[in-house]
Amino acid sequence: MQRFVSAITFVAEIGDITRFAHPRALMAYLGLVPSEFSSGASRRQGAITKSGNKQSRRILVEAAWNNRFKAQVSRVLEVRQEGQPKIIRDISWRAQLRLAKRWRSLGMGRKIHQNKICVAVARELSGFIWDVARQVKISP
Repeated sequence: MQRFVSAITFVAEIGDITRFAHPRALMAYLGLVPSEFSSGASRRQGAITKSGNKQSRRILVEAAWNNRFKAQVSRVLEVRQEGQPKIIRDISWRAQLRLAKRWRSLGMGRKIHQNKICVAVARELSGFIWDVARQVKISP
């Protein structure tokens, strides 16, 4: 039930996701891209911008925590996916694999704080959401 509420909240807050021409535009709208400090030839990136929709960003970060675990399709998820188009199931599985791998690769040996890893995974998750919306034309 919690995932359903999260999905509805995200779609209600964002509106028509197809208005974003590229997933990077959605990521920027959500404030999940790094800020930048540039002067001449030097370029430094800082913390995320936190611009855009705070509620949607929070929902994505909360959802990203679920990718700490190994990718798998549980019985509950299998039942929920029944009747969904194959392309959506494929995107969902690719997302699980990539996000779980991303979490592990950033966490192992790199000494990156888990909150930063979670935001990085949330950023990638928004790209997968954009792809699903493009495939099925999700709108409020």
